[in-house]
This record gives sequence, C-alpha cells and structure tokens, in this order.
Amino acid sequence: MKVDGVIGFDLRNAGRDAQAAEAAGYSGVWTAETGHDPFLPLLLAAEHTEEIELGTSIAVAFARNPMLLANIGWDLQGFSRGRFILGLGSQIKPHITKRFSMPWSHPAPRMREMVLAIRAIWDCWLNGTKLEFRGEFYTHTLMTPFFAPNPKDLAEVGVPKVFLAGVGELMTEVAGEVCDGFICHGFSTERYLREVTLPALARGRAKVGKTLEGFEVVGPGFVVTGTDEEQMAAAVSGTKQQIAFYGSTPAYRAVLDLHGWGGLQDELNALSKQGRWAEMGDLIDDEVLTTFAIVAEPEGVAPELHRRYGDAIQRISFYAPYASDPDRWQGILAALKAA
Repeated sequence: MKVDGVIGFDLRNAGRDAQAAEAAGYSGVWTAETGHDPFLPLLLAAEHTEEIELGTSIAVAFARNPMLLANIGWDLQGFSRGRFILGLGSQIKPHITKRFSMPWSHPAPRMREMVLAIRAIWDCWLNGTKLEFRGEFYTHTLMTPFFAPNPKDLAEVGVPKVFLAGVGELMTEVAGEVCDGFICHGFSTERYLREVTLPALARGRAKVGKTLEGFEVVGPGFVVTGTDEEQMAAAVSGTKQQIAFYGSTPAYRAVLDLHGWGGLQDELNALSKQGRWAEMGDLIDDEVLTTFAIVAEPEGVAPELHRRYGDAIQRISFYAPYASDPDRWQGILAALKAA
C-alpha cells in the first residue's frame, strides 16, 4: 500500500515540505483546491524532489475546461519528469454556479467527456493526431503548431495519470471507465467502499474491456489519534465537525442511507442552512465516528488500516482535520511500510 502525505499552500514552504515528505518515505504528496490554487505548490514540489509522486486531490474540474487542464497537466508532467497525477473532482452545483460562475449539467456524463477530451488533446500533442473531439459538452477541433507544446516534453515519460474523486455510483463508474485511479471521498466507510464503490468501478472498467488490475484506489483516510487524552479529544472534536460538514451535503446522503442514518443528513442539513456549524459536530455520536474514522492510539492505526482496507485499496492518504505533529504520522507511516 502506498502512503501519501499532503503539502500546504504556503508557496514559500511547499518545496521544503515536499522534500521532507520524500525523505520521510511517503510515496506521494497531494494538494487540495480550497482557498488556494492546487497546482502552483506542485511545481515547487517537483523542483525540490526526485521520485515522489505529485497530485491534486482534488482540482475542481468544472471550474475549468479540458484545454486548460491539458496544458497544466502537460507542463507539470514534463517538469516533474513523469510524476504528476491529475486528480479531478466535480464539486457540487452551488459551488460551480455560485462560486465559480460556471455552467452545471449532468455531472457524470460531463466528467466522462472532459477526461476523454483531455486525453484527445494530449494525443494530438504527443502523437500528432488530428484534434477532432466533438461531444455534447465540449468541442475541440482547432490546434495549430503555434499553440501545441513540443512532443519531446513527454516523449520519455508519457502523459499524466488521471484520477477522479467521487461518491455517487455514476461518477464512480466514469472513473473506472476513463481514468487510471479513483480517490475515495473522506466521507466514506469500509462498507460503502466494498458494497458500492468497488462494484461501480468494476462496472466502469468492464465497459472498456478492463478489470481493476493496475487501477489505483486511494482509500478513505479519516484517522483520529493522539498520544494523550488532550490530543485525542481535540482529534475527536475536529473529525466529528468534518464528518458533520460532509454529512450535511445532500449529494453524500447515500453513504448515510447505506448505514440507516439518512435522518442524520436531514438534521445536519437543517443546521447548516441556519449557519449553526458549531452545533453540527454534536450530532456525530461515537458509532458514526468509528464507522467513518479509525480511532486508535498511534501504534494501533496501521493494523486497523490494514484490517479495514488492506485488500481493497492501493494507496492511502491520512485525513486529519485537526492540528497534529509530524512525528505522530511518521511512526504510522513506518508501521504501514513494514506491514
């Protein structure tokens, strides 16, 4: 199992942090698209590292178009000498239409077409094929030499891997069909992974005559840990708040429904609409917490991760929505690599 870390958005420290992650033995580092651009830190990370993989988890696909993503992916892949992973996610409709002022329509078919369009553009640049992509949502039919990058950029390393994040079955099937990997949303459980996610990925792979062999699944990674009662309490509180935030989103209700907790989504959604964010975490009881998160002292995290996900995922990225010290995760990383 590959174990990935994260790097922050302070561009002054991004290179140093990636270098430290590589020295610590992490397989990859990810950035996320929250308050800052997810791609800029990876350029600095590539400059300061040699082997570690570099990916976005995630970049908001529908805030951009295939040509822009193809350009960014091409440049980061070339500069990193083949280590970039283009991780995409759809986000939800209010963010796309109200925050990014971009159109929203049929997210799963649109995402499928976006990835295929990106691949068509890369094929044009790398292999000289005529750009003739015509879809329902995207059309790319013009590429002149002046606007095409040099195919030598990726001649030795090839185009980037494309990963897709999702929760719903349709989006998950799309990932299986057109992508190289799938990023499980943090708001997921072992049962949801095994009963919903993996079968959907297999259906997507089957559409193109493939199996899950060689396909990478990044597992859900909520982890609650600490070395004393104070640290554990802070970890529990922060994680419950994050689970509650995700649980309030209607698009993620299917996960709660699978466990018979659909009513919790109604309560959380109502509180979110009233702006009562601080109270939402109180609705997450210990049963819900331990279903979504691994709750253990540091030495118990690696064995529990392997028990839940060892046969089902290929890589894991810790998700800890609370302040924690790097040494705590170093011990867990060592245990996972030794298992």
